[in-house]
Amino acid sequence: MGSFIYKRSLQSLLSLIGLIVLVFFLARITGSPVDLYLPQGASQEIRNQFNEQFGFNDPLYIQFGRFIWGLVHLDMGQSLQFSRPATEIVLQAFPTTLMLAAVTMPLVIVIAVVTGSLAAFKPGGIFDRLASFISLLGASTPNFWVAIVGVLVFAVTLRVLPTSGTGTPLHWVLPVAVLALRPAGVLVQVVRTSMLTALSSAYIKTARAKGVGSRAIVFVHALRNGLLPVITVASDQTAGIVNGAVIVETVFGFPGIGKLMIDSVMQRDFAVIQAAVLVTALAVFIINILVDITYAIVDPRIRYN
Repeated sequence: MGSFIYKRSLQSLLSLIGLIVLVFFLARITGSPVDLYLPQGASQEIRNQFNEQFGFNDPLYIQFGRFIWGLVHLDMGQSLQFSRPATEIVLQAFPTTLMLAAVTMPLVIVIAVVTGSLAAFKPGGIFDRLASFISLLGASTPNFWVAIVGVLVFAVTLRVLPTSGTGTPLHWVLPVAVLALRPAGVLVQVVRTSMLTALSSAYIKTARAKGVGSRAIVFVHALRNGLLPVITVASDQTAGIVNGAVIVETVFGFPGIGKLMIDSVMQRDFAVIQAAVLVTALAVFIINILVDITYAIVDPRIRYN
């Protein structure tokens, strides 16, 4: 198990290093921050002073070396917008995104397991067809479109839900619902397929011959052996929720790391962009490693291979 964890951690570290390099150079393609933070009529001398103060006059390889040196010392630089350490700003916003994912994913798993299991129990039936249609529709509908329609219907027209913010539980309804739509649709299909395979197994036929009830067959015997593929897909969807929060938080004005990232890109706040991407990537890698370990514990063949 120790060797397995080491290999998975090393793979994640290499991916993280590649992401750090990519984000650093892509952020600078957006242009110079001096055009946003100084008046249009600012003299060239003032512009040079601004660039010199924040190190933008230096060649890219020197800026990159300074960034790596700061990263080694856990210093991601100062935010141009807030004049505060970028890491501090990102760590203040990230718990909101984690809370959003922590509320959404258990709801997704419960809906997917119950719906997918019941659909697989009678394949081809009315419930199976309805569940398949709705889940495929949810999995294929863009989040941003559902979010905009949700605001238009429930916030503007019906006025039963707020448009933005996090002040009350009602503020969380639309973001959680929109964020849960796609992963729930995907997981329902995975659970259904996995359960169909499990329900056609010989041990299920034996259980039925012994008179075991339908509920026990579906939710005890079949579900226990059908969860392995679900664990893998659920981990990918959890990481997707963290990444997908960028769109949802922006539409609903949710003060998480996704909205902070978009605002920082618009303001060319390189330090915050880099810190936000790094923290998000670390969270995704940790989630993937934990799920890999869980999968290896459930199925020992994974770690041996």
